Amino acid sequence: MKGWHMKILYWMVQCTWGGLQTFAGLLLFLKYRTCRHQWFYGSVHTEWEDKSGISLGMFIFTPTIAGKEEKNLLVHEYGHTFQSLMLGPFYCFVIGIPSIIWCRSKRFQQLREKKGISYYSFYTEKWADWLGETATRLRTSQ
Repeated sequence: MKGWHMKILYWMVQCTWGGLQTFAGLLLFLKYRTCRHQWFYGSVHTEWEDKSGISLGMFIFTPTIAGKEEKNLLVHEYGHTFQSLMLGPFYCFVIGIPSIIWCRSKRFQQLREKKGISYYSFYTEKWADWLGETATRLRTSQ
C-alpha cells in the first residue's frame, strides 16, 4: 500500500467498519506480544507458533516459515484484510467462520486429500489470494 494517506485510510476503516475483527486481532496481538512483529503493507504481521495463518482486521498471524512459502502466505492473509475492509461486521460470517470450518474440519481435510482439492480453491481462500495479489502486485503459487 503506497502513501501514508492510504495507510491511514486503511487503519481507519479497519478500526471502524472492521472494528469487530480488528479488536479480536488486537487481543490476539497482545497475547502474542513477545513474538516477532513487522509491518506488511500497512497491516501488523505477527509470527507465531501455530501451524496455520489467520487474519483479523489489520492483524495477520502466520507460522514462522521462510522464503517463497512465507511470501505466499503473507500475500494470502493480506488478501483477507481486504475482505475485512469490504465486509466489515459481516466478515466473520461470510469469510471467517466458513474459512475456519474449511481449514479445520476433519471432514473437509479428508475430502481435500481424497479428491486432490486445493485448500485455496474454496471461495474465501481463492478470493483472498486474488485480493492479496492485486493489492501487493506479488504473485502466489497456489
